[in-house]
Amino acid sequence: MDKIFDQTLIEAKRRRAFATASPKADFLLEIAARDLAERLAVVERQFETAVELHGYSGLTARYMLETGKINHLTRVETETAFATAGLDFVQSPLEIVPLEPASTNLIVSPLSLHLTNDTPGVFIQIRRALKPDGLFLAAIPGSGTLSELRDVLLQTESELSGGASPRVIPFADVRDTGALLQRAGFALPVADTENYTVRYDSIFALMRDLRIMGMTNPLINRPRTPANRAFFLRAAEIYAERFSDPDGRIRATFSVIYISGWAPHESQQKPLAPGSAKTRLSDALGVSERPLKN
Repeated sequence: MDKIFDQTLIEAKRRRAFATASPKADFLLEIAARDLAERLAVVERQFETAVELHGYSGLTARYMLETGKINHLTRVETETAFATAGLDFVQSPLEIVPLEPASTNLIVSPLSLHLTNDTPGVFIQIRRALKPDGLFLAAIPGSGTLSELRDVLLQTESELSGGASPRVIPFADVRDTGALLQRAGFALPVADTENYTVRYDSIFALMRDLRIMGMTNPLINRPRTPANRAFFLRAAEIYAERFSDPDGRIRATFSVIYISGWAPHESQQKPLAPGSAKTRLSDALGVSERPLKN
C-alpha cells in the first residue's frame, strides 16, 4: 500500500493546533459535531456504550452525550494531551482502532478519517469493533473542500515555475465513501454531503485558520522548499480575482461527507430478491404497459 500522508507530521500539526487552539478557528469541528449529534438524536435507540474515535478536542463527545442517547462514552485519541476530564480515555495511533471485536454499540469519528493511509482497513476495524446492530457515524471532509485554494495554488505555481506540486490534500468523493462502507461490510450504508462557504478578508486569513486547525499540507510528497513571499502575494491576487465577492472578501468551500452504517444483524431490513415484486411498476405509476418495439 502506497502511503500518502506523513503520520508523524500530522501528529505534530495536531499537537500544535491543540496547544494554540482558537475558538473562532474551530468552526468546522463545531459544525460537524453538532450535525453528528443531531443525526444521533433522531435514532430511536439507546446506546449502552459509545466511542468517540479521534475527535481531537472532545467537542463531539460532549454534544453526543447531551443527546441523552448514550449511557457510557470512551474517547480514543493519539495522545493523553487530548484527554477530557471525567471521560474514559484510550491512547492509540490514528490508523488503529484499539477496541475488541463486537465490544461497543456506537462509534463516532469527526473529521479524522481523511488523514488515514489505509482508510478501507480502518473502516473494517470499526465494523469489527461494533456489536451486531451497532452504529457507525462519521464526518469526513469531501472532495469540494478547499477547491478554490487548490486551483489558486496550482495556477500560481504553474505561472512562477512552470510546474505544479501537491499543496492541498486529496479529499474523498461521496460515492467512493459510500462504497467504502459497503466494502467494509456495513449494512444500510448512507452517505450525503453538506457544503459550507466561509468568507475571509484574504488568502492569508484563510491559511492562518488552516494552520490553527492543523489542516495544512501533511502529504509525504509535499514540496520540501517553503514557498517565498512572491508566491503567496501572487496567489492572493489570483484568489481575489477568481473567488471574491463584491465586497472584496474571498470564498472558501468546506465540503463535509456525513456517513452512517450498521453492523449487520438479522433484525435489519433486507433487500428483496430479484423477481420477487408482487406489483407491476406500471400499476404503481398508474400508466399503461406497452411492449418495446424491436
